[in-house]
Parts: sequence; structure tokens; C-alpha cells
Amino acid sequence: MSGQTPLSLIAGELREGRGASREIENPATAEPAAVVADATEEDVDLAVGGARRAGAEWARRTYAERADVLREVADAIDGVSGELAATLVAEVGKPIREAEDEAKGAAGFFRYAASLAETLTDEVRYSRTGRERIIVQRRPQGVVGAIIPWNYPAALTARKIAPALAAGNGIVLKPDEKTPLSALVIARLLASSSLPEGLVSILCGGRDIGRRLVRHPGTDMITMTGSVAAGRAILADAAEQVTPVSLELGGKAPFIVLADADLELAVEGAVRSRHANNGQVCIAAERIYVHDDVYEQFVAAYTERVGRLVVGDPASRSTDIGPKISAPELAKSLSAIDAARAAGAAVRLGGGALSEAPFDRGHWMAPTVLTDVDDRMAIMRDETFGPVTPIARFSSWAEVAQRANDSRYGLSAYVYTSDLGAAMAAMDDLDIGEIYLNRVGPEELNGFHVGYRESGLGGDDGPHGLDLYFRRQTVYLNAEGAWR
Repeated sequence: MSGQTPLSLIAGELREGRGASREIENPATAEPAAVVADATEEDVDLAVGGARRAGAEWARRTYAERADVLREVADAIDGVSGELAATLVAEVGKPIREAEDEAKGAAGFFRYAASLAETLTDEVRYSRTGRERIIVQRRPQGVVGAIIPWNYPAALTARKIAPALAAGNGIVLKPDEKTPLSALVIARLLASSSLPEGLVSILCGGRDIGRRLVRHPGTDMITMTGSVAAGRAILADAAEQVTPVSLELGGKAPFIVLADADLELAVEGAVRSRHANNGQVCIAAERIYVHDDVYEQFVAAYTERVGRLVVGDPASRSTDIGPKISAPELAKSLSAIDAARAAGAAVRLGGGALSEAPFDRGHWMAPTVLTDVDDRMAIMRDETFGPVTPIARFSSWAEVAQRANDSRYGLSAYVYTSDLGAAMAAMDDLDIGEIYLNRVGPEELNGFHVGYRESGLGGDDGPHGLDLYFRRQTVYLNAEGAWR
């Protein structure tokens, strides 16, 4: 942290919200990391109004002009990358190496959005009428309301704001109430950039502020990353005004290891996917399926590798896993383990909280490996969002594909195989929005992060993600008789 009081950005002004003060907890110590002031409904009104006014001027700028400003913001983020990473460590408990990657990624979203903006084209179609052209052109949505969760607050701030601005919109963003600090670092940079005053607002607050933003008559689009329950609530509120909504929700990603897989590669991939950010990742490997022929070998190697992960001070470069974000999230993961054990699962490693010094403060748990699980257990069906790995057997591709698809989620999947035919079968048979073959995440900027079923609708990233921030307008340009 820089020592500055974290200020919201409200309609072009860096100031505290008019609402109640809120302590932001450091999850490694359970002590306050900072105090912020929540926004009020009046602040939301000011922010939406400011985005509307500034957006009218911003939308008239060329794509190249917008790209220049986006790159300016990216450079500014690079300039405070150390501060931003330290802020992520303090508010999320994220290990410093991961925090540094996230800070770099936040700048990357702005640079990529700039590059996309410079390559956009509209459509020109020929008419059945003589001197006429049909032009299908992009128009900004208007004012975008964005709501993000706590697990990647810097990256997701950039992931929402950058494409919205590239498309010519104004935007009002509400970070999660537990982790607003990194978004407020970015707010400070936006306030001093060449963006029109009021174009972007970043407000602190809880569900009441998010709901006001969703239901506001001046909000033209909602983009949200978060839980399924929150997504349903947003859909219901947005339906009253038929506001377009893009949602990226939860996941229960299957991680499939075929008999011919490179086991060393698969083990490393599974460890990385399951334990990045302490398993608090929507695309994390939430359930592992291993072919009978290599099951015991994989379980032994995976358990040994997880056992070598270092849990500790997230500010230390030797740390692999920091604390859980909060006491309720820790309790959720521990409860999932207890339920699995009661249903017959075997605990191969871990299985509980860490509470002895130096873990006597904060929210700590041991990385856990479970075997003897089946798909009827909640541990295989409900999102755990923590460092808990259930490992199950399978005997054929047809069997495991069916089991992988048998989920209310459909965000991500992983398949490890040396067989090109099996890889192509995965592409055909898995009814999941994002498939990683012999690799794990994170997602690439030019991909399309999209979920099926309860994992969401719409999506993020790449040209398809940017496209959601536009409306389409069709113009029939008839020049018959206009000249001779």
C-alpha cells in the first residue's frame, strides 16, 4: 500500500463515497489493510450521469484516438506495478509472484483493447436496389455497469474497463466489497489520464450499490463476473428494463488424464491449475478424472507434488499458497471436505485448517487431496473454490466425456493426451465453453472466455468479447437521384 487514503472515482472526482466506512481485511492476518467509504445511491446517480455526458464526446473520437489513451493507461499501470502487486497481496492474500503477474496482466488488457480498436471494421452489403448500400455499423452501448468479484480485482477491473472504453462507452465499475483497493489504485491512474472527465467511475459498496447500478435507468449494459446466485439476481433486475447482460459465473472444471498422457506434464498442470490463487479461480481444475491404467501412478505423483507446496506469507517469494480470502470462504472449503469424508472419500493429504503459529491469525488451510470419490458427491458437483482436489477413476473416453458434461456448469475443461484423435474427440464431445489440451490457464487476451449453462452467458476477451460492448445499427444508404 502507498499510504494514501484509497479514494473512489466518482464522475471525474477522486473522493470518498458518502456512505458508511468499511474496513478491508488482510486475509493473512485478519487485521485491517485499509478503510474505505462506500458509495451511496446518490453517488451511483452522479457516476451514471457523468458517464453519459462524457460518453457522448468519447464516442465521437476515432478508434485510433481511443487506442492512444488506452495505451497511456497501460503505461501508467506499468508505472505503479509494484504498488499494485503489493495491494493485491494485502487485500487478496495472493502470493507476490502471482500478484506481479496480475498487475502485468491488467496493463495487458488495455494494450490489447487498443490494438483491437485500431483494426475494427463495419459491414457494407449490396442491396437489390440500384445505387444503394446497406451499412451495418457499430455503435457504443452507452453506459456500462460492471461488477467484479474478489479473486482477481486488478485484472478484472482492466478486463471490464478496457474493452468498454475501446468500444466508445462510459463505464461505472463496482469492485467486490472485500477487495476494492487495487481497483482504486487504477482509479487514481484513470483520473489523471487523458480520458474525458466522468467517463469512468469506480465505486465502493456492497450489494445495494450493485443493485442500484443494475436497475439504474441510465445503465445501458451490465457486465458481471461472480457467483451463480449473483448472476441470477442481476438477470432478474436487468429484465425489468431489458438491459443487455454479460455474465461470467462459476465453474467445476474437469481435468481429464488419459492413459497415454505425459504424466509429469499432467501432474504439474493439475497442481498449477488447482492451486493458483489458493484454488480461488473460476477455471481451476475442480475435479480430476484419471484413466485406470495410470490412476495410482498419477495419485502418488500428484499427492507428493502438492505436499511440497509452500503455504505461508504471501509477501514472500518462496510462498506458493497464501490464505483463503475470508473466514466464510475458509469454512466453505472445510465443510466441503467434511461432507466428502462423511460420504466415503479418503483424505490422502491435508484435510483441515492450519491454526498453529505462524497460522494463528488469518484464514489458512492445508492443500487437500481426496480419493475414493464418485460423481454423486457434492465435492464432485459443487464449486469448492479452494485448494481441495478430488480424484476419480475412469475406464473409457465415452464414459469420462459423459461424466465431464454431467454438470450444471460448463466453463472450462482440461484434457491431457498424446493422441491427436483423442484431442479432437475432446473438441467434439465436451459441451464446455473453454477447453485446454495439454496445458492450463490463464486465458489468453485474444481468446474468448465463455461459459455454458450456469457458467454464464456472453463472455470476455478477444474480438468476440469486445463485440458485446457494441450495438449494431443498420443504415440503408440510397443514392438514387442524388447525383447524375
